[in-house]
Amino acid sequence: MDPLIIFSVALVLILILTARLRIHPFLSLILVSVFVGLLIGDLERTLVAISQGMGRVFGQFAIVITAGSIIGLILHRTGGTTLIADDIIKISKRPLLALNILGFVFAVPLMCCILAYVIFIPVAKDLSARLGISRAVSATALGLGTLASFNLVYPSPVVHPAMIELDILRPEVIVTGLAIAIIVSLIGYWYAVKFCDFGENTSYSSEEVDLNKEEQEKVLPGRVASYSPLVIPIILILLDVFTAIPLFDLIGDPDVALLIGVILAILLTVRTFDFSEVRAWIEKGIRRSGIVLLDMCGGGALGATLALTGAGEALGDLLISTSMPALLIPFLVTAAIQTVQGSRVVTMLVAPSLIIPVLPELGLPAEIVLFSMASGTLLISHFNDPFFWIFGDLAEMETTEILRTYTAGGIIMGISSLALTGLIYLVFY
Repeated sequence: MDPLIIFSVALVLILILTARLRIHPFLSLILVSVFVGLLIGDLERTLVAISQGMGRVFGQFAIVITAGSIIGLILHRTGGTTLIADDIIKISKRPLLALNILGFVFAVPLMCCILAYVIFIPVAKDLSARLGISRAVSATALGLGTLASFNLVYPSPVVHPAMIELDILRPEVIVTGLAIAIIVSLIGYWYAVKFCDFGENTSYSSEEVDLNKEEQEKVLPGRVASYSPLVIPIILILLDVFTAIPLFDLIGDPDVALLIGVILAILLTVRTFDFSEVRAWIEKGIRRSGIVLLDMCGGGALGATLALTGAGEALGDLLISTSMPALLIPFLVTAAIQTVQGSRVVTMLVAPSLIIPVLPELGLPAEIVLFSMASGTLLISHFNDPFFWIFGDLAEMETTEILRTYTAGGIIMGISSLALTGLIYLVFY
């Protein structure tokens, strides 16, 4: 069967299973992955791909997600995130814009848009409660901010390898990418505020409502206890990135840094709360992270299975052979690869190998090709993207709501980034 038909059938099936029938995303993703294997006629390789895809995602994110979940739950239970949200409201006239900026600033130094989102989503949820707005709005403002910088700003692992391959690692190219990313991030913020208020996410779950009542009756924790579990890991990770000190190679690793954040959260909390209570919160955080990781692993399994179909290469070859405007070809080829396999980093490792051989025919400057490709990584992110599921799970969204916020917002940002790239080409070249 044609790879593109298999790919299309897989997406439709997942949408029906998750959105229409409301079957758990993990089960839906695994079932569709197996079905894809049956369609390509190689179930043995498919089962291997499913295991490898799940293992890759679990190995990369298990500690980060679990540690982030524990820190977030402890801070939420103690009122730490409420204090941070209050501070943001007091300092900034536009708290949601401040949240967008937080995601934008930290995604690149943390080398992971998911990690930046995990760290700040508890604050985003509390900010929504304090402002009385939909959690979808705050989550989208934060999430799209992380995507803008992670996909476009050096030294993100998305653009760095492509810059090396295209031999354009120059200051002016880095500055251009930063300028595009800032504008694109603001567009993401605008989209979140204008189009992501669904109403139904404005209130907490019953458990969290009870917690809010409790928090109104107790004194909020000090700023050291509230900020340290978040700020210290970020500082350690930044020190690892920007220094060559061997110690920070260990404690600045995201997994270790977040575990240090967990230890800090526990030690600073047991001074006020009974340890048995804190232990119960830890167990709750671990259980909650397990649900998120299952969805992410399911997305990894689907991405690995779809890669077996060859749909990305087939669509890329088709686009390259057309007579469409040159600027669109790197953009759409990259978007095709991203759509099929889900990882932005992998996409930008594969796309240059398809585009560089046809650079003479395109007649475009290499830096314009770079930003056209980087724009394509924003375009269509869906069920096989691990961030898709963690974005929705931590913000407590349904599948259709994730599509309307994360996916649609990414499409608007990708098109905007391409438009800015085209404008730069027309003005300066």
